[in-house]
Amino acid sequence: MKTSLAIESKQRLITELQSTGLRLEQPNVGAASRRGGAGPSDHKAVSIDGVTVMIPVHTNTAWNSSFKADTPDEKGISKLLKGLIPIADISFPKAPKFYDLETADGIPYSHIATLHSSDVLATTVLQTCIRYESKKQACKFCSIGQSLAAGRTIPFKTPEQLAEVASAAVKLDGVKHMILTTGTPATDDRGAKILCESVKAIKKAVDLPVQVQCEPPEDMDWFMRMKDVGVDSVGLHLEAVTQEVREKIMPGKAMVSLDKYFEAFKVAVSVFGRGQVNTYILAGLGDTKEAILEISEKLIEIGVYPFVVPFVPITGTPLEDHPAPSPDFMRSVLEPLGGMLKRAQMRSADIKAGCGKCGACSSLSAYEVEYA
Repeated sequence: MKTSLAIESKQRLITELQSTGLRLEQPNVGAASRRGGAGPSDHKAVSIDGVTVMIPVHTNTAWNSSFKADTPDEKGISKLLKGLIPIADISFPKAPKFYDLETADGIPYSHIATLHSSDVLATTVLQTCIRYESKKQACKFCSIGQSLAAGRTIPFKTPEQLAEVASAAVKLDGVKHMILTTGTPATDDRGAKILCESVKAIKKAVDLPVQVQCEPPEDMDWFMRMKDVGVDSVGLHLEAVTQEVREKIMPGKAMVSLDKYFEAFKVAVSVFGRGQVNTYILAGLGDTKEAILEISEKLIEIGVYPFVVPFVPITGTPLEDHPAPSPDFMRSVLEPLGGMLKRAQMRSADIKAGCGKCGACSSLSAYEVEYA
């Protein structure tokens, strides 16, 4: 008999899994999990009732999770157990076909860009960061240097390399949109220049919606330059929303004030449109639910989609032993936030490209519908 989600609704189950993580009876099942690096790190892609989400599997929290996936059957289906009780059928997406290829000079395509979720291509164009390289300025949750140190990526992806891999990912694996983030360089554009150069090459090679992500540039005209080269949406990530937490958790990035971020948000929305500017907010770093909801309301009002995700304590970072947010805390944020987004008619499905559209690192999109 097929196990259904009758015990817990899908959004509640995903919320709990993303907070508590998942133990794997067969660690190498499906596509390789992601350790370290930028983006969803120490996660694995898991398909639950037709929805692919990213679930922590390499964190201290995950190793002690009450959730476990048993060995897949001949059809690739695993039983998801909570304790000893089967509660759902899940599966693990296979590695994409473009991972089998490499550039003419021998660089594996997987070192240039990776598949996130089931149809999203993502890359960190510049795998170094002025914040990360300074102990006094580093974001304590960040692991951007880990994948580089482990030899799983390269320091800089050229526009030509990105265009080549993007074309292959669309042709071979049906990728629907792409995310380009970057470590912050020691320039006032904060990475906008290399992102523009990259997108220009990608758009010349393949018709693919693209989101770029960086810190707010000093010169706000960069947003129009992004638009001119074909950027579809922009991510300007707050991560933490109160100055006290920002200074404690990410002292370097905290020097870029919240006022500067909101100035950038407003300019970016004027260029890309309502809902096409997103910000990543990590719940569980110390901000209260009230603080997260208060700033989310302000963001929605000016047309920015607040993509709230549970903080994941990544192994090897200063916060590896920091507790992940509880499922109850995440629900206390996501339920009212989903209602705010629904009332504002701002949906993740309407975002052209990016983390908010993908939605795999948070169950927020499920609450957009459920909690009106």
